[in-house]
Amino acid sequence: MNSYQKLFSIGSFDFRLQHLLVLGILACSFSISMVIRSGPLSYETQLFEYDPYFNFRATEYIIENGYENYFNWYDEKSWYPFGRNISDTSQVTLHLTAATTYQIFNFGSSLYYFTIIFPIIIGSLTAIVVFAFVRVLGGTTAGLFASLMFAICIPIFTRGFAGWFKSEPLGLFFGILALYLFVSGIKYNKGKVSFLKLIGGSFFLALAMSSWGGSIFFTVVILLFYFALPFFKTENRFLIWAIPTFSFGLIIFSLMFERTAASISGYVGMVVALATAFVVLSEIIKKYSHETKKIRNCLIFLVTVISSGIGIFSAGYIGLPTFRYLNAVNPLLFANDPLTESVQEHAVTSLNISFLFFSIFMIFGLIGIWYILSKKSPSLKNDMKVFSLIIAIFAIYLSSAFVRLELFAGLGLFILGGIGLSLFFKEIFNQKNVIAKYIFSVAILCLFVIPVVFPENNGWATWSDYAPTIINGGAGNETFVSDDWIIAMQWVKQNTPEDAVIASWWDYGYWITTLGDRITLADNATLIDWQIKKTAYSLLTSLDNSWNILHSHYDTNITSSYDPEFLEYLGNPEEIQDCVTVSSIEHNKTGKPLNFCNPAISGMDADYILIYATAEKIAAPGLDLSLYQLLAGGDESKKAWFAKIANIPNSKIVLPDGQTPTQNFMENTTLGQLLPFEIAAYFDTKTNMLYQNYGDDFIPIFTKKIKLSDPDTDPYYLVYASPSFYSAMPGQKNMVLIYKINPDYHSIQN
Repeated sequence: MNSYQKLFSIGSFDFRLQHLLVLGILACSFSISMVIRSGPLSYETQLFEYDPYFNFRATEYIIENGYENYFNWYDEKSWYPFGRNISDTSQVTLHLTAATTYQIFNFGSSLYYFTIIFPIIIGSLTAIVVFAFVRVLGGTTAGLFASLMFAICIPIFTRGFAGWFKSEPLGLFFGILALYLFVSGIKYNKGKVSFLKLIGGSFFLALAMSSWGGSIFFTVVILLFYFALPFFKTENRFLIWAIPTFSFGLIIFSLMFERTAASISGYVGMVVALATAFVVLSEIIKKYSHETKKIRNCLIFLVTVISSGIGIFSAGYIGLPTFRYLNAVNPLLFANDPLTESVQEHAVTSLNISFLFFSIFMIFGLIGIWYILSKKSPSLKNDMKVFSLIIAIFAIYLSSAFVRLELFAGLGLFILGGIGLSLFFKEIFNQKNVIAKYIFSVAILCLFVIPVVFPENNGWATWSDYAPTIINGGAGNETFVSDDWIIAMQWVKQNTPEDAVIASWWDYGYWITTLGDRITLADNATLIDWQIKKTAYSLLTSLDNSWNILHSHYDTNITSSYDPEFLEYLGNPEEIQDCVTVSSIEHNKTGKPLNFCNPAISGMDADYILIYATAEKIAAPGLDLSLYQLLAGGDESKKAWFAKIANIPNSKIVLPDGQTPTQNFMENTTLGQLLPFEIAAYFDTKTNMLYQNYGDDFIPIFTKKIKLSDPDTDPYYLVYASPSFYSAMPGQKNMVLIYKINPDYHSIQN
């Protein structure tokens, strides 16, 4: 059948059979993306993870209070008593985009449901944008293959499935759209059309950076391309106005938002200015250089520009990026901050993980590199070849720093893979052997399908088979379902004072503020490191010390409750001069103005403390005693990280296996006392025997025991335990425990 056969015409445009094929494959990419990303909906319709709850709350604030009030919003429920400047510390574009699209396309749904579906729609639409982008680089067939690869790429769809109302899906959408407009504008000199595309690209790149910090990747790729342009693109008059147009647009649009304005005024703006100046001046140098010396002169100028940039940054005139950005560029730069190390997504990637994620993509990518570097791709323009190699190689390199950055490796591989497969198919279909054409087509189709569905229950598609975090509690069993957290947050909202301050580990902060509607000390924004360190310390110090830290007013000096080593770890108290004044925060829960210094060594003024435990209730017929094994995901499993963050020797908290609690932890720490368990025996996995004393590879077996419950004598007393705590059925239990911090404990002691 002739693919160029005309089906019908719309004006001067002839709709041919090949267009129908393109639309069909794009519809397939969109549908596959939708289906895979919808996995968590098979459990419950809830937001996923922690950050989406804050983003939902911020979007809801816009809907209820308007855009202007949003930009003036100082959230007093977060990081008590310091609060949080929302527009200065958030992904503003995510909130604005979601609020705007909800008001247009909500179709009667609730905002909560809309934000759950939002990442699925945006992620699936990105598959279409990927097609447009890669089509400019390598042609229509390359774009179609890239779109299909995008739809099934594990690191991409797992950071954009149902409920993942975070920055990555929208950041990728805007970022890839910006790349499409940029390369489309640069590829051909089309005057006004190129101008509009470059302005549009700079606008969407600014939106991408405001949506997601990782979008700086797209900016870096474009700037690297800047430095390569003078060496192979000869349209000097075009480059002299085109590149400054894009750069100027990026700077102007970035000033629209506080976060991007700060970066564009610092190191990002400096590199943009240097790269733009290099392109413009290089074209001038080429114009006045002898034909044989153009490249040499541009190379000399490039070395001069790079040296100048290094000198400016080394002299401290322009601040360097934060550690996470430096670590991404230099994977050999290791974090010394335990807070950074404790985040699971910051784990270093490995070849095993990379192969698990990409397997066939690696083969397609190698084919793409081979074709681009060979002479078998005459249809590709040199500038598009160079751009493809720059973005792909830099993306793959960047992914070697963190597991979470494997997303960029996927981006690089589907660009290379799309181009490689398109050129491969072009060669195959130019052959006269019909059987060979069908064999290779079926083989490529199998390579796409097999890793998605096989092995059974462990193919790529199963990576979306996760229950939302709020119902599995972030425990090791991703498919476990429990309503304990939801019910606990309802209890908090209905049974605690509206101005109550809830202390907890920072993981749960967004759930407490959004679902419980109460004030928290810390959350996933990790804005104040020493606030988190104080929380970790209070969990691992004695009951008396922790009560003094948590209960004391925020302007009360509580250095007597800290070990000298911890004070030194926080910083010399006499040198800590951070002062909170009326100008930086308005009021606290008592309505009194804030005006005090040295907050790092002051009390936290909390009213309740929340503890989370995950446990497996062991079936023990004939025993009156309930036996439990504590599982990963709860606070007990994080105690080694608490110790590291609080600068407490691990040997005081855990035994040599790194997880089993010491007697000191169980009896002398606040967390050990708040956990309603005590060790009954140790289980030897080799002999299936129980022992009273610990041995290598033994697993502690716990019995339930509430240790703090008396408001007349205890510094903390249990006021709520979620339903799993009382369940008599064997199996996994997610236990949310809320203790009242006894305000009368000091007088009781005296």
